[in-house]
Amino acid sequence: MLKVYKSKRDFKKTSEPSGSLRKAKSKQPMFVVQKHQARALHYDFRLEVSGVLKSWAVPKGPSKNSKDKRLAVMTEDHPLEYGKFEGEIPKGEYGAGKVKIWDSGTYENLSKKKDGKDMSMESAIKEGEVEVKLSGKKLKGGYALVRTKFRGEKKNWLLIKMKK
Repeated sequence: MLKVYKSKRDFKKTSEPSGSLRKAKSKQPMFVVQKHQARALHYDFRLEVSGVLKSWAVPKGPSKNSKDKRLAVMTEDHPLEYGKFEGEIPKGEYGAGKVKIWDSGTYENLSKKKDGKDMSMESAIKEGEVEVKLSGKKLKGGYALVRTKFRGEKKNWLLIKMKK
């Protein structure tokens, strides 16, 4: 799950964690949003799932307004240790620029199947319909990640603040 992440980085040059797939120590999975001043400023929205951080790059950052729909481009999985990473990725390295934690906390999976039964996060991501309740310092309440079907592209999602 971290093969792509590790293939894009030279850990002799970057202070990013090399990480490993591991089980969480807490029952409540974590989320983190990192402000990333790379080529272009964006926010990395990350959810702990199955021992890694599932990640989406959100160009405009998460919104607290349910009327806003934010593009969220799915990126490679990151190690759980990345949830605490802040620092400078050196020039010439993948994602070069400053990374700062913008918000963090825990989340609850609210994803349901069409019949109303609970759905695992892995299944929700596979289906392209994720609903979570965030408990962070800045972000609180329900958020949905919905995969778009634009031209068969599977990386493009929308991040939406839920009304409920």
